[in-house]
Amino acid sequence: MKSYISLKNRYEFGHVYQCGRSYANKTLVIYVVENSGKNNRLGISVSKKVGNSVVRHRVTRLIRECYRLHQMDMKQGYDIVVVARVSSKEDNYHDVEQAFIHLMKRHRLWTLE
Repeated sequence: MKSYISLKNRYEFGHVYQCGRSYANKTLVIYVVENSGKNNRLGISVSKKVGNSVVRHRVTRLIRECYRLHQMDMKQGYDIVVVARVSSKEDNYHDVEQAFIHLMKRHRLWTLE
């Protein structure tokens, strides 16, 4: 069973890209916009530039696991799109986690300090 609510279609992703704020580091780009709900919704985008399907799926799993473990440490009521950069294919879980937490703090969505 899924442990998070996801963004499903192109319209939802497009809304976050157009109306949201973005911050980036060498591993990830994160777009955030407020939604009208009480929960966060997550979308993950990993392009073919990152690698073949095995590599892309691995990066997606790393991002999904990072979100799953830290979703209780974040403010609720936002649509979040995480875009993996090409450099993320060499990164391990710890590197992706640090990049994710860094960007959540920059968006002021991180509740822990």
